[in-house]
Amino acid sequence: MKTESRLIRGARLLDPCTGLDAVTDLAIDRGRILAVGELPAGFTPTEVIDGQGCCLCPGFIETSFQGHTPGSGRDGSLASELRAAAAGGFTSVLLRPDTSPVADTPGVIREQQAEAAAAGLIRVLPCGALTPGLRGRELSEMAALLEAGAVAFGQAQRSIEDTQLLRLALSYAADFDRTVLLHPEDARLAADGVMDEGPLSLRLGLGGRPRLAEDIGLYRDLQVARLARARVHFPTLSSAAAAEQIDAAQAAGQAVTAGVSIHHLLLTSQDIGTFNTHVKILPPLRDARQQEALRQALARGTLSVLSAQHEPWGPDHRGSTMTAAPFGIAAIEYLLPLALNLVRAGLLSMLQLVQRLTTGPAAALGLPLPSLAPGSVADLCLFDPEQPWEASANGWSVGDNHPYRHWELRGAVRLTLRDGRIVHRREP
Repeated sequence: MKTESRLIRGARLLDPCTGLDAVTDLAIDRGRILAVGELPAGFTPTEVIDGQGCCLCPGFIETSFQGHTPGSGRDGSLASELRAAAAGGFTSVLLRPDTSPVADTPGVIREQQAEAAAAGLIRVLPCGALTPGLRGRELSEMAALLEAGAVAFGQAQRSIEDTQLLRLALSYAADFDRTVLLHPEDARLAADGVMDEGPLSLRLGLGGRPRLAEDIGLYRDLQVARLARARVHFPTLSSAAAAEQIDAAQAAGQAVTAGVSIHHLLLTSQDIGTFNTHVKILPPLRDARQQEALRQALARGTLSVLSAQHEPWGPDHRGSTMTAAPFGIAAIEYLLPLALNLVRAGLLSMLQLVQRLTTGPAAALGLPLPSLAPGSVADLCLFDPEQPWEASANGWSVGDNHPYRHWELRGAVRLTLRDGRIVHRREP
């Protein structure tokens, strides 16, 4: 793959790995960062990029990405959804295993890698299913999945009801030194609820999903993970009590990380309005008190990962009722401008926001921490934090299931680079 040398001049460099926050130049050569600040003698880039007024940071990493490959293609594919991710500044995505068929065999993992290579865009990190078909009855061939290229294990948005099986799965994952992503929920208590249980769900006549289902499920999963000495990550939490449990577990030295979706920080259950299926998500949106607790947990670092929780759904699902519509929001290309609202509100500094999108996810998945230091891989995002634009009904993703259409956004990704190669370019 051909790479070129590039010089990005006068951008604000943000590197959570080193703490760098300074306006300077950055040089790229042969897919890696050559220099920051003073350039080596004789360096002649093939392209000079004006970064004035922009921020330059490591490319973002997504820990919950539904690419629908394998799948029917009606709801998108890796090619379409990786294009949306690149437009959002992402250079790596962890695929959820709940594809069709499920990513529970080496063949599926290899198919995903082949599709990603054909797309030629950003990095794809396969996640192998902990149990065949995600049914929670027996263990997958975990060693074979790792050999095929899986980097982590998970159950997507299903929990394992059999606690002894969960312990066994976590013990094996610990032996392999791999992160397990868990969806903490007591499935029987959650039943078939489609939104947060409370006065609004009663008024709308919709099945409720109580916060207690998450709180109980998280307590069990944390205890079993401690017993198995496993490294676990909870991609998206939704309750104040859940964040408090993560706080306590981390303070006790447990190897646990957790994240939150941007949707849970900007929307509440009230946004369901008159049965708006575009805000149907799992875990469900909660009330304003839970939202504020999540925002504070993100600010103090208890929740170290900010996620787009990207899950596109195609035209076949338009017009579905609230009960019949699938869970999920497709908004990965809008994550950055939405998240910049947290900076403008004083909740996070710009460097902290970048940390929640880069080194936070990398640490949770046990990956090398991305950096702007010389010698690092040139997976980068250059963005203008002030550029205004409007979210459209249809972006790069096949899915139009998002509630942000016609929102006035501030902040746009100018360039996304993988190995120093531009995979997305937006003109100012």
